[in-house]
Amino acid sequence: MTAMQWERLLDPVRLHDARTSRGEIGRSPFHKDYDRIVFSGSFRRLGRKTQVHPLTDNDHIHTRLTHSLEVGCVGRSLGMIVGEQLRERLPAWVSPADLGVIVQAACLGHDIGNPPFGHAGEYAIRDWFKWTEQQGGGLLEGLDDAQRRDLLTYEGNAQGFRVVTQIEYNQFQGGMRLSAATLGTLLKYPWTVEHGGKMGKFGCYQSEKPLLIELTERLGMKQAGENKWCRHPLAYLVEAADDICYALLDLEDGLEMGILRYEEVAKVLLSIAGEAPAGYEKMEAAGVSQRRRIAALRGAAMERAVNEVGDVFVQHETALLNGALEDDLLDLCHPDLTWGVSSAKQLARERIFRNERKAKLEIGAYTTLGILLEAFIGAAHELHHTGQSSFKHQRVLALIGENTPKPSWTLYDSYRRMLDFIGGMTDHYAVELAQEMGGRLKGE
Repeated sequence: MTAMQWERLLDPVRLHDARTSRGEIGRSPFHKDYDRIVFSGSFRRLGRKTQVHPLTDNDHIHTRLTHSLEVGCVGRSLGMIVGEQLRERLPAWVSPADLGVIVQAACLGHDIGNPPFGHAGEYAIRDWFKWTEQQGGGLLEGLDDAQRRDLLTYEGNAQGFRVVTQIEYNQFQGGMRLSAATLGTLLKYPWTVEHGGKMGKFGCYQSEKPLLIELTERLGMKQAGENKWCRHPLAYLVEAADDICYALLDLEDGLEMGILRYEEVAKVLLSIAGEAPAGYEKMEAAGVSQRRRIAALRGAAMERAVNEVGDVFVQHETALLNGALEDDLLDLCHPDLTWGVSSAKQLARERIFRNERKAKLEIGAYTTLGILLEAFIGAAHELHHTGQSSFKHQRVLALIGENTPKPSWTLYDSYRRMLDFIGGMTDHYAVELAQEMGGRLKGE
């Protein structure tokens, strides 16, 4: 099969919007994508969603919002570096700055579908459905196999695709109506649940499968199987930007919270940077704060990582366009940089992710989401099967307002709408609502 082509991969057309043009003075279609994501409620709520540490009171610790903004900055640099080196092979109407903002917009949206409590929230939702099925309550009866697996494998990436294509702004009429190029770049896993593997990683629910097919055909993305496509080449830059940020900034958060020591964080950052930044020794001699010294090391590490990843992308352009690259871009960089990023992730897994406070809060996330799922999924199930609701479930559904399912909807669509509501909650709202539903009432 022929290789993917930049002319099609960078298509600015908007699904469900025939008014697309290739630009206007000072503002390309891709800048509009960026703006639409930034001004959305789903993006704003990331400010109170877990990145790594749930419900922290320390303002220096990353949330999903600050993480997404930082990933966007790194992604923009990667896109522009690649755009400059590939300028002669890109469509005439696409500039390096356009490539930068496509990647940046996709980076901003890469976590927009994450539920409360981040990955712990994903596992809590998955496990609740698995537990419910094992109990034999009949909640999943009547669903086909693919729909059932969607619910048993709640996936933030697939929910994110649903948010931007269905939920936000033009509800079920194109959503944010982002450009095809940005949507393709956003899709880290352009396949449905049957290809999710052991980790359950996939990028599209059954409800959005027609949109995925339409998008991949428009962009000329290579098909790798039934309901599975090779990644858009620029999706590799989004993944690299995400990896760079969470590998480095998780360590910074760990140091901020007293989980890690300065010396071990500095060692990893120096490996990635290759050498200490200019003036670093003077900072040490002058007794500059650890926070400022780590920031200097992190900046140097990021600069090197961005430059190397950009070069590696260009070196492997042919494999990327052929859908044949099997490695992550960071894995193809200089060995000491790759070692540093790998060490950062390992340190986070062993010390940060196993931190006692984090563990306790994640256990609490299971309880919180269990209460919410029992209420909202239970209400949807009763409405679908009986056409009416008990008083309790009437009050539950009233919280959703205009998005309340109708008795005529399929059970799968009703459940999806419940999960849209729960998945869109912030950590704090989820905890507060679950506590109130559990009987901890507050007066005015």
